[in-house]
Amino acid sequence: MEVEKESEIWYAMRATYRRELDAMRLLEKEKLGCFIPMQYKISVKKGKKVRVLMPVIHNLVFVHACPSEVKRVKSQINYLQYITDTRSGQKIIIPDNDMQRFIAVAGTYNDHLLYFQPDELNLFKGTRVRIIGGDFEGQEGLFLKVKGARDRRVVIEIQGVIAVAMATIHPDLIEVIE
Repeated sequence: MEVEKESEIWYAMRATYRRELDAMRLLEKEKLGCFIPMQYKISVKKGKKVRVLMPVIHNLVFVHACPSEVKRVKSQINYLQYITDTRSGQKIIIPDNDMQRFIAVAGTYNDHLLYFQPDELNLFKGTRVRIIGGDFEGQEGLFLKVKGARDRRVVIEIQGVIAVAMATIHPDLIEVIE
């Protein structure tokens, strides 16, 4: 009898009541891959300003594992839930290359990154581009105007979940993808 090998996939999940960091610790203890977009924020502790690494969007956790592993861990962590597509009701599964691109940018914890909910941006107005130099060389995304920025930015989107706009990139470092 041959057992079919499940492949690992990326799930967009929600850890209710701001318990995303607890969920991440438990997932790492179970040796499952996970990613939480984080950014440094200034907070006041005992009267002093300190830079603290905090989740960009509370409750959001990306989990990289086989479906059976996610099901097993989910049964132990009752506050971990799948994020579903509002139209189809299906669990949101993110392609590996999209997730790698997103992690390459969001994983820098750069202060100049801007995060958006998918409905905050009109991605249809964007131009598909590739970055050909600098810190984000090789990344692809959409070049468009985003609110909160004076100039156009390259945006990488995880469909239906989150989008990240990079820091300003010099036009010489951007090529249009036909």
